[in-house]
Amino acid sequence: MGRQKVYLEKLSHFFQIRNLLIRQGLAECLGTLVLVMFGCGAVAQLVLSKGTHGMFLTVNFAFGFAAMLGILVCGQISGGHLNPAVTFSLCLLGREPWRKFPMYFLFQTIGSFFGAAIIFGMYYDALFDFPGAFDMSGENSTAGIFATYPGKHLTILNGFFDQIIGTAALIVCILAIVDPYNNPIPQGLEAFTVGFVVLVIGLSMGFNSGYAVNPARDLGPRLFTAMAGWGSEVFTTRNGWFLVPTFAPFLGSIIGVIIYQLMVGFHVEGEVRDRNMREAENIGLTGVPAENSKNTKQIL
Repeated sequence: MGRQKVYLEKLSHFFQIRNLLIRQGLAECLGTLVLVMFGCGAVAQLVLSKGTHGMFLTVNFAFGFAAMLGILVCGQISGGHLNPAVTFSLCLLGREPWRKFPMYFLFQTIGSFFGAAIIFGMYYDALFDFPGAFDMSGENSTAGIFATYPGKHLTILNGFFDQIIGTAALIVCILAIVDPYNNPIPQGLEAFTVGFVVLVIGLSMGFNSGYAVNPARDLGPRLFTAMAGWGSEVFTTRNGWFLVPTFAPFLGSIIGVIIYQLMVGFHVEGEVRDRNMREAENIGLTGVPAENSKNTKQIL
């Protein structure tokens, strides 16, 4: 046992990466892989079984719990963003440095790519046994297992609006959850709460196009399907639909940040700032040093 422990410690030192940003990127990669693997796995069961092993509700529950598990996997290291739109929002607010955004986006996309690859490998035989599986225009097309595609009723304009609203709703809720001045979530329950948000968005906004609201979650699997047999049509179908879930969420992020800050964020932050200023003024008027004042409050 002693020799094994020494060997494992040497192995740990050998593989340890000391660059914090790269470690965070790898964590985001794994967390996003978990999200896509479980979420798309639920869609695969529904589609390939023709409804006998799943339904719309189970898919939404799978994505909600997958988001929770993905955050639990990487949250302590990278913050558990799992979504470039979330990273973008936090950078806009100055809570994350902008150098993280391209790195997180890259690794989140890579994680999504491999999450889709795992599901493809798991259901490889079922896919090839499914007639018309690789036909993008047929009723039996399975490309929607991995990436999002618009319903027949949906126009590009309406789809763009759909992604903006869905992402803005996601960002507003996440900002409320992580805002230390606004009903802080008990430690350890943040991941569950975010997963619940994803579930609610899926249940209420998933009909039009599958509620990607996540550029990496859509782009990574789409790249994989282009290489795995569906071809370049995954990018050209429906007048280049892929551009909508790739770019619209960032606009939704901006709108979500503005809405939350104007209607909640600035006000709760301002209350705390005003309260601190009043306490500082009171301390100054009484002539009691700040440290002594804190000690007095602790004794009382």
